[in-house]
Amino acid sequence: MKEIACVSDLVDILKIDYANYGRDVWYRGQGDYTWTLSPGLLRLTGLPSENSFLTRFKQSAAMLIDRHPKDSFDWMFLMQHYGVPTRLLDWSESPLTALFFAVSDKSRLDTDGALWSLKPIELNKIAGVDVDEENFILCFDDEELKSYSLETLSQNPRNKLTPLATIATRNNPRIQAQLGVFTIHHLDHKPIEDFCLKEEVIKYRIPKNSKEEIRKELKLLGISKFTLFPELSSIGEILTGTFI
Repeated sequence: MKEIACVSDLVDILKIDYANYGRDVWYRGQGDYTWTLSPGLLRLTGLPSENSFLTRFKQSAAMLIDRHPKDSFDWMFLMQHYGVPTRLLDWSESPLTALFFAVSDKSRLDTDGALWSLKPIELNKIAGVDVDEENFILCFDDEELKSYSLETLSQNPRNKLTPLATIATRNNPRIQAQLGVFTIHHLDHKPIEDFCLKEEVIKYRIPKNSKEEIRKELKLLGISKFTLFPELSSIGEILTGTFI
């Protein structure tokens, strides 16, 4: 098991593991090494269904948004953005962004963290998606994603498909700043790593004693709460931490 104790470790590891790969690689940071690659909705037990979350969210959000979402996927992105559990799992095209999330969870400073890497094209091949175009990644408008919509799931609840890697329109500053991309689960609740056959995903350990030093290194490289969350609330949090 490879460990990342500083930013240079990350660079060295990626040179070895992906120097000759030549296709897209995505990254996800988690504050606890024991956590699996399961989206928020599938980690819940005994709580409302996805449809209930969506209905309640629509009820309260409709008057607060300027643009009405066009379909259930559009609503799902909005829910994910504001912390409502969905079948989406956030990834980034930037390993430094993922590393930031792995070391910045204040509730997990005393536990080892994890940095995951994912080969999205290889994950989609497991689901039977294989195209000739180099580096082709599905988007939510593609035909293959229709089976993952809430409407289709409710019509055929017994069919269980493999998670897919997909891109979405970066229509807000946060997802653009984080170079955000997604995986989406179907009805099978297994974490992504349990679907994988070879090295579609790799997990790296981040020792808890290294988190503070990595945060300092990332700050020197310009990776901070404000650069990844370019919002007014981030300014307030940064100023409070600086002066109080």
